[in-house]
Formats: sequence, C-alpha cells, structure tokens
Amino acid sequence: MNRTAGKIWNAVGTALVVLVVLLAALLVGVRIAGLKTYTVLSGSMEPAYPTGALLYVKGRDPQDLRVGDPITFMLDESTVVTHRILEILPDEEAVDTFRFRTKGDANDTSDGNLVHGRNIIGKPVLRFPILDISHTLYSGRRGYILRSGLRVFCFSLSFCPAFSKRAKGRRGERVP
Repeated sequence: MNRTAGKIWNAVGTALVVLVVLLAALLVGVRIAGLKTYTVLSGSMEPAYPTGALLYVKGRDPQDLRVGDPITFMLDESTVVTHRILEILPDEEAVDTFRFRTKGDANDTSDGNLVHGRNIIGKPVLRFPILDISHTLYSGRRGYILRSGLRVFCFSLSFCPAFSKRAKGRRGERVP
C-alpha cells in the first residue's frame, strides 16, 4: 500500500508540474512570439468568440486588414474591444491613415464611432474557450494568491510519501 501511495503522489506531482509548464507556455511563452492575450468579457462577438474565451492577438499593420476581418482595438484608454470590420474609410486628415467601421457579430447595429488605425492592437489568430479561466485566475492579485497557494500545495505534496513511510515505521510496520 505504501508504494502505491507513493506512486500516486509522484504521479499527481508530475501532472501538476506538467500543467504549470503548459500554462506558462500558453500564457507567457506566446508573448515571445509577439502575441498578446485578452479575455472576451461580453457576448458581442458570439458565436465566433464566446464570452470568457481567451484570444491570442497578433499585431497587424492597418493597411493589411480587410473587410470581414475581426480586429482588436482600444475603444478608450481602458477598454479593449474585438469586433469585425464592416467598412474601411480613408482618413480625411491623413492620406496614409484609415478608419474602420466595426460591428460585433451578435450586435444589431454597427459601432457608433469609427476606429482610427493607430488604435488597432491587432487581429485575433487563436482562441481557447477553456484557457480563459486560468488566464483570469492567474493574473493580477488573485493570481498571485493562487500561484502562492499552488506552490505551497506542490511543496507539501513532495513530503507526503516521506511522512507516510515514517508514520508506518513508528508503528512497528516494516518500511521498504
């Protein structure tokens, strides 16, 4: 029984390490490739981008965008939006600049203001409907607390088989 428990604890510990490495690669490693991550907070782009989905956005030159492309842009200083391009219009003030009329797939009407080319962050290239949970939980203050708790839990797991062997050895049972 003792060896079986040790094997189970080792398997759980290994699985946790693999999970943490995969999450790090998916959430942080993609930044090396020039991708930014955003979580969809509203249903304006459903079903293409469901609420809670994690989007990977790659920077694009506004001149490379076409009607029908989804784009992620700054609506104001604190709001990031992903909507689809309905129309591309030349800027009246600058010849090489474009403005974009956008609309959410689930919205009935187009957005009220045109999006200036300098406000475009990029174009979504990947989406993961499940990873948003880990991204949301793993960022900010709650993420710090979660990471700290996960470290303590993993550290504790590394000692569980050793404590189990010592306890059985004290009771007079044979410890392998």
